[in-house]
Amino acid sequence: MDYYDDLEEILNSDVRRTGEEIDPYAGIFFSKDRKEEVIEVEETPEQVTLHPSPDNPQTLVLMTQGEWMKGCPEGGEQGLLFGLWNDLQAPSVKCPNKCDNNLSREKGMFTAIWPDFEHYVSYLRSHVQAKCSSCSAEVCLACGELATSSRLDKPKRRDGNPPDPLFHCAELQGMVLGMGLSMVEKMFEEQVREAQQEQQEDDNEENKSRKKRRVTGGASAVSHIIAGAESSTASTDEDGEEEYLFGVAQAGRGKGKRAPSGTGYGGGKEDQSGILAALEAQCARDTRIGTLLSQVRVFLPSLARSPDAETSDYLPHPTVLVHVRRRFNAVSSALLRNDSLADMSDRQVLYFELLEWLETVSNHEALASIMGMPIMMPQTVTFLLARPGSTQIRERKLVYEGSAGPRELLEAIAIQARAAVKGWESTKKKVQVKTEMTEAEKRKTGGAPVEERLRINVKGKEKEKAEEARLFTFCNRILATADAIDKALRDTKGAAFLQRLHDSLPKAPWEASLDQGQLRLSPNATDAEIRTMYEDWANRVNFQYCDLTIENEDTGETPNFKSVFNNDARGLAGADMPRRSLAIAKELAVLSTNLPVNWNSSIFLRVDESRVDVIKALITGPEGTPYENGCYVFDIFLGSNYNMAPPSVKYLTTNDGKFRFNPNLYADGKVCLSLLGTWQGPGWNPGKSTLLQVLISIQSMILCDEPYLNEPGWEAQRGTAASGRYSANVRRMVVHTAMMGNLKNPPEPFGDVIRTHFRLKARSLRTQLNKWLAMDDGVPVSEAAVLAPTKKDAASPTWAEGSQSAMRGYVDAFKMMLDELQKEEVGTDS
Repeated sequence: MDYYDDLEEILNSDVRRTGEEIDPYAGIFFSKDRKEEVIEVEETPEQVTLHPSPDNPQTLVLMTQGEWMKGCPEGGEQGLLFGLWNDLQAPSVKCPNKCDNNLSREKGMFTAIWPDFEHYVSYLRSHVQAKCSSCSAEVCLACGELATSSRLDKPKRRDGNPPDPLFHCAELQGMVLGMGLSMVEKMFEEQVREAQQEQQEDDNEENKSRKKRRVTGGASAVSHIIAGAESSTASTDEDGEEEYLFGVAQAGRGKGKRAPSGTGYGGGKEDQSGILAALEAQCARDTRIGTLLSQVRVFLPSLARSPDAETSDYLPHPTVLVHVRRRFNAVSSALLRNDSLADMSDRQVLYFELLEWLETVSNHEALASIMGMPIMMPQTVTFLLARPGSTQIRERKLVYEGSAGPRELLEAIAIQARAAVKGWESTKKKVQVKTEMTEAEKRKTGGAPVEERLRINVKGKEKEKAEEARLFTFCNRILATADAIDKALRDTKGAAFLQRLHDSLPKAPWEASLDQGQLRLSPNATDAEIRTMYEDWANRVNFQYCDLTIENEDTGETPNFKSVFNNDARGLAGADMPRRSLAIAKELAVLSTNLPVNWNSSIFLRVDESRVDVIKALITGPEGTPYENGCYVFDIFLGSNYNMAPPSVKYLTTNDGKFRFNPNLYADGKVCLSLLGTWQGPGWNPGKSTLLQVLISIQSMILCDEPYLNEPGWEAQRGTAASGRYSANVRRMVVHTAMMGNLKNPPEPFGDVIRTHFRLKARSLRTQLNKWLAMDDGVPVSEAAVLAPTKKDAASPTWAEGSQSAMRGYVDAFKMMLDELQKEEVGTDS
């Protein structure tokens, strides 16, 4: 199907969709499986001298035809671009009054590359209309028609001002938008290179004992900095530098790769001057490109133009659609791939303008379809030999492939915005608090009323409230833009089109529906199919809201929570803490879309729907470690001073306080992590560190391949017999408690997650268990946390003595549980 056959339908109101018929654009708008191969030409540009005023000649470079056509993989679009380009290269136009006079154009009038967009439009505005020397008619040099001032029926503007020459015709609109968006694209690419160079310079200057990784979304140069893993137990790679991969990468760690051994993140004491300088540089870049986008947006067709819509607003040039699809979409795609809502909010000067563009485009009937169409992005580039006989022209072959469209990319951000708003609203809910205290409470608090205990220092609160309002204004703007696009698509394409689009959009984990049939394993399923099924399921359920409250008989009481931090949570009921609310909202936005999900290790969160500061986490043990595939549960509370102070974290998978799974995971639930302030070393960076860092630290540094090395002073024991014995004991505890115990009595609210995790992994678990059984040293499980190399193992056997009797008993019992689990109906899982 040729794309511009569809464009004619778009512009023809007689074929406007009602939403009842079959969507004719399914193959183009909803399939990203397209590939287009195109040959692009690179030419050496020439220079030209223009005269914006008689005494001010300007020597400028001309845009080449190859540059004008660049980035366009569609045959129909290429024809439109070439047609406009060719028409405006003619040296003159005939006078429309048929006086046989020609009006000359300055070479490069439309295609000269000026230092900035304002100079370009200023020159055109003063030169695009000329007076015929024969009949004195004012003629537009773009379209060759009479200018408005020469027409007998010349329209009048409501504000009394003369019409703008640059809105005279559709040809001008197509050329000005094309040149303007070319400048936007070029500036954006230069800024990305500038930011990358700054980052490279920063990396080169870093102390190798402190590793930082700047996390960027799309082309964002500075979003936030995650301090590297470092503690008293940290080990180094062969080149002396620690290795840490943010996000899901570390979860996919291979068995043969040494795991990071640290127990926390750096922070706190680091010099912030470089970060502040980088943020200032980013702000300057954002201001420049945001200003340019704003200037170019004026020329987008808009029926809401003030004070009056222009002719080209009603009948835009066909190349307008082409320019927006190929140049603006490339920039917007990079910006919308930023995975940090907080970073976007901090860069509102740019992102508010981006949202203005999206709404303006979606609100025009001829352009709205772009919002639902995949973006064709270049994937491979092959440079070809120069054309025979030419030293100035060479060609390159590009393969374009379909990728997520603007509405799909915006939805990923909208999910974060909804999570932030939900978190903010939750912290703002006023809980009814009883004012009468028991005698015990009075003794404990000195008789102070509850309201007094909840009172916080109001100094600085106004500033905090302003920051809070800033974020939620931005969140609501994102959601309003998504709604505006949906409304425009419904109006122009019909309800069926919009429904099809929504079905293809990413879903928030807490909103995603799960077809239970998708979780039914075929006996003939391949390992690759099982992995895909597992990761798809985990992505749907890794972040969920749930009810963690315990009903009270007295409805006036502050609710209790299913958390070891119940008293802390109840103590903050109804508290107004803007800084904390803002921090929690940002945290939830990130967690809702950035939790690591991988076959090898994943993180699942459950957040109380009424009190989002009450959280439970489940981490599955990374592959290649003694913790592999076990389920480890934690209670988390974001306290009164979050995120100026770390969260409270308690480990729950302890076999009722009997097992210590790691030198940093105590049997009483204490989590030793420098990031939490429970271990020596660089700690929490106020206002910068996050709960996500804590979770990934636990996943990759505590649940590591040689937990024995996490004990201070034992770093040199890598690969020793003592370390091997310790890991063997951990494996026994894992099978006994983190696998069998959790499956037998699943901790709330992870019952469905645990059952589905073990059911989908049953095949690989049997292989893993057999391997672990072969590796076992025959010693019964020990409740001792750390076995010093010079001490005998203190055993607390659960099974009968004998070679491998304990581990074999655990393995056999757990395999039987897996057999029973696989027989269960899929409908019991979610």
